Formats: sequence, C-alpha cells, structure tokens
Amino acid sequence: MTVQSQRDPGAASGMTTALRSDRSESLEQLGRSFKAAMAAVRRLRGRETHRPGELSFAQYSLLFGLVDGDARSARELASAADLSAATVTQMLDSLATAGLVRRVRSTGDKRVVLTSLTERGAALLAERRARFEPRWRAALAEFADEELVIAAAVLDRLCDTFYAFADSDETDPMTSKPGAL
Repeated sequence: MTVQSQRDPGAASGMTTALRSDRSESLEQLGRSFKAAMAAVRRLRGRETHRPGELSFAQYSLLFGLVDGDARSARELASAADLSAATVTQMLDSLATAGLVRRVRSTGDKRVVLTSLTERGAALLAERRARFEPRWRAALAEFADEELVIAAAVLDRLCDTFYAFADSDETDPMTSKPGAL
C-alpha cells in the first residue's frame, strides 16, 4: 500500500479505477486496430484483380500453406488460407492446370488428395514473396524483437478466442457487447 493510500483509503481504489480505465481503453484500442487490420485484408482480397500469370491474394494465401514443401489436403489448405473447401478445390484445379501445384491421392487414404508445389509454383510463390516481404519488414522495422513476439502472442490468443467462439453456440463476438471486439 502506498503512503498516499494509507492516508486516504479512497486513493487506492481511485488508482485501481484508473488502471481499469486504462486497461479498458487499451483493450478497445486493440479491438479497433484488429478490426482495421481485418478490414484491410478483406479489401485487399476483394479489390485485387486477377492478372494472367500472377497470383491473386487468395491464391498466394493458399499456396503459402505449401511453402514448407509438405503436401497438404484441401481441408488443411482451406483452413490455413481462411477459404471454403469448395473454393479451394476450384482454385487447386486451376492451379494444377496452370502447372503450379501437383495433386496426388494419399497412399494412406485414397479419399484424400494431397497437394504440393511444382518447381514453377514454388518460383512464382518466391517471386511474390520477394515483392511483399520488404514491405512487411519495413512496416515492422521500428519494433524490437520482443515486441514482435508479444504481438504474435496477442494475435495467437485472439485466433484461439475466435476459434472458441466458432466452436460454441455463443453470440457473435463482434457484436456481443459494447467496446468488445
């Protein structure tokens, strides 16, 4: 207990209220920033025109799930790219026709089709990443590694929270209470 709170018992509760107020403001700012980032991604996905020979943002997101070289099922890719399974199946069909991905039946489960990048697909993905990554690094250059690790932890927690909402029968987290995400 501080000297001030010993003299004035109301001072400690005032400090607690101020901390709560600061916490609420911080949470609201995070919510606004998160919504703005999500809106920016939606705008990018929605406004991008598909140019022949170039990957759309949705295709890039889909193929990014294959960058480690492991073959993945359409379900895994759909989840990682935040796309519907039907959309992913259509995209993979056109990407296979374009020679960017290879699709083969799983030896363990013939119902599952696994997708991997072809050399051409890997090169196109690397080219797109080379154009995007310098902007990403520049946008985050002023933040210390520790701050980026904390930001990643916050985003991971938000992701877990939204998955939990999706798995429950609760109301929409975006509209459930004022000031909340």
